[in-house]
Amino acid sequence: MATYDFKKSLQLLRKGTGDPNAEFRDSQEAAIEAVVEGSGRLLVVQKTGWGKSFVYFIATQLLRDQGFGPALLISPLLSLMRNQISAAERMGVRAVTINSDNREDWEGIEQDIKNDVIDILLISPERLGNEYFRQQVMGAIQDEISILVIDEAHCISDWGHDFRPHYRILERILKDLPPDLRVLATTATANDRVVEDLHQVLGPGLELSRGDLARPSLSLETITLDSQSERLAWLSGKLRSLPGNGIIYALTIRDAGMVAEWLQSQGFNVSAYTGAMSEGRAELEQALLDNELKALVATTALGMGFDKPDLAFVIHYQTPGSVVAYYQQVGRAGRGINNARGILLSGKEEIDITNYFIENAFPTREEVGLVIGELAKNLDGLSTNQLMSAVNLSMGRIQKTLELLSLESPSPIARDRNRWQLTSQVLAESFWERAERLTGLRKEEQLQMQEYVALKTGHMEFLIQALDGDTQGVPAKQLEPLGSDTDPYLLSEAIAFLKRSNITIEPRKQWPFGGMPVYGLKGRIPPNHQAMEGKSLCIWGDDGWGKLVREGRYQEGRYSDVLVQACTDLFTMWDPSPTPSWITCVPSTGQPGVIEDFSSRLAAALSIPFVGVIDSNIQAKGRSPMSNSVQRASHIDGTLFVNSSPVPDSAVLLIDDLTDTRWTLTTAAWLLQSKGSGPVFPLVLSMTGWR
Repeated sequence: MATYDFKKSLQLLRKGTGDPNAEFRDSQEAAIEAVVEGSGRLLVVQKTGWGKSFVYFIATQLLRDQGFGPALLISPLLSLMRNQISAAERMGVRAVTINSDNREDWEGIEQDIKNDVIDILLISPERLGNEYFRQQVMGAIQDEISILVIDEAHCISDWGHDFRPHYRILERILKDLPPDLRVLATTATANDRVVEDLHQVLGPGLELSRGDLARPSLSLETITLDSQSERLAWLSGKLRSLPGNGIIYALTIRDAGMVAEWLQSQGFNVSAYTGAMSEGRAELEQALLDNELKALVATTALGMGFDKPDLAFVIHYQTPGSVVAYYQQVGRAGRGINNARGILLSGKEEIDITNYFIENAFPTREEVGLVIGELAKNLDGLSTNQLMSAVNLSMGRIQKTLELLSLESPSPIARDRNRWQLTSQVLAESFWERAERLTGLRKEEQLQMQEYVALKTGHMEFLIQALDGDTQGVPAKQLEPLGSDTDPYLLSEAIAFLKRSNITIEPRKQWPFGGMPVYGLKGRIPPNHQAMEGKSLCIWGDDGWGKLVREGRYQEGRYSDVLVQACTDLFTMWDPSPTPSWITCVPSTGQPGVIEDFSSRLAAALSIPFVGVIDSNIQAKGRSPMSNSVQRASHIDGTLFVNSSPVPDSAVLLIDDLTDTRWTLTTAAWLLQSKGSGPVFPLVLSMTGWR
């Protein structure tokens, strides 16, 4: 039986905060005491900045001092783990993590765990799905664990805004752990639906400690600016006068990069921060913590757990899909200062984006049927790449289907190394009932956020009410609103930026999985047969050239002379070397002659000849849309050919109107160089956007 030590607990708090006069916040000490002395399960729902991490770190150290085993902390994001480890180290708690970024440290960490020199181990929920981890690491310590901490516990609930399917593994893991194990779950965003779901997963004996959700330091404001150019102009106009440092959130990786690029062009020291970054995120977090950056332009990859007490503002470039997601993100600001801003900009594209996320959250019955059907034909199993070859679904849809089916209990599929196989189980109808229920909920949450966008006052009250909190005594907004006005000069600059002509198309260096059998190609593409680095005039549908490309393709049936001039200017600015001395194009299929006409006019503007040497028989394969990269490559295989030999032996500018997977450009470049051309420089009118 462990005993609670108030004096040691307060010492740890003051050591962790760096404040020799720090005192416990309301309910904080009671939560620590309940964890240390109890053997039950506790859910702590407290607003961001309240200090939930102090509860589990102090409780861990008090138990370790009394000879108890290490704590196990389940945490959803690497950025969150980094903050947690730093916080633990400040109070002398020895914390380590096992994750995909530190493989070289795993062996030493595992040995330290076995030697009982680690106080708390941090892992992602996905790690629990790893057989080696469960057997070799969990198996060695599961009877010794003093506390199981589930941080950001709303991720367990499929009612929650940020449901992580692998969190559901915890329900199974708990059955294998001692029944009297201390379990602490923490979150800032749990409404009544989520709390009830957590009771179902973590047990009916779950105690609840719930605090006040109001954020008196935070002044909230909503501004509707439909166009991208208006929002970009607003950002650069207002950011210069905003004190302090902050975060600007965007819904997509592409938009985060675009907003960061715009602000950098305006002289702001900002950086993009997304989950697509393979490295450098920890350095960017530290740069913001050290006030070296004005802002990080981030996706949700920078969210839960990032703790900068003096963060002065959080701005959203677009509206998130739910109130709980917004409260989680805007709550990064104003934790340790008296006044901070939370500003939500609303744009016309956000509904399309959030609809896309909603519609793609679950596989369809047809998608499940296709995957199950292929696995049924191959009882030895198939890899994800093999499924991509066999099933006309995107890689993301295949991976989503495999992930969600594998996490069902019982599951109709199982993984053996890198192959997926059918089990004897049948997917329960409850899976589809849950998918339908949650899709409906997400639509309701989307409408609720649009109500929030339309508010003139009462923003904090609206959020708290949506989270089933108490709205009594919510303080009035303290700072004057910034308003929606934009500088006309900045607006024209933003429009010009969106017509920027410096979007790089990286060449492919490897043929797809399964190769291109008709052409007899597989493996690495020889350097002298690869495309050169190319350029795209715009992103499909963006303000600026993107709209004009869409109109030309689907409304006018001809690309305007304005786009010819824009590509001429792009070519001049680009100045590829060696300079192309002729132009050819990928032939139009759905709209014969359109890209040929454009290429001829561009050639005339550049005073170099147009030579139409590429033909296509793609109609022979039909025009059924291909949904993944492997399928698209297969669809192109054997359909393009050079109708003239030899072709000019100098560098060539290869024109197409749209590119997505780059397989058409890759194949055309290989064909041209196989027939004797010089280097091939792709130039396309538009790259596909966030989809």
